[in-house]
Amino acid sequence: MAHTDKDVDTLNSFLRGEISAVETYRQAMGHIEDDVRRRTLEECRQDHEHRVETLRSRILQLDGKPAEGSGIWGAFAKVVQGGADVLGENAAISALEEGEDHGLRDYERDADKVHGDLRRFVRMELLPAQKSTHKKLSHLKHTLH
Repeated sequence: MAHTDKDVDTLNSFLRGEISAVETYRQAMGHIEDDVRRRTLEECRQDHEHRVETLRSRILQLDGKPAEGSGIWGAFAKVVQGGADVLGENAAISALEEGEDHGLRDYERDADKVHGDLRRFVRMELLPAQKSTHKKLSHLKHTLH
């Protein structure tokens, strides 16, 4: 089945979310003192970076143009993180968990908007990877004192 511009648009929506996640993790890292927490956040950031690269590659394979930035999600991330700047480490981690929740909802909501092998790609690769990252961060949040 031929892929449509809508498939590329949906993948670019996921890509913008992943770019936003990477940006938000980078910002949050400056607020985390604890080494164990920093390592967990670094792992999560790397998970998102891997999805950025995977999505870019898939969009290029479809002769699409990958999104350059995070768009509106980047603005959202800056607002969320802005609150964390004032409130400290726990707030930064809570803001990241909110972002993970949002990313998970996006994948679950839009997985069926793509067609053919792209649907398998989203359901079998991106969604489980996002669930894994979400679980890491959720576990970290619940270990906060």
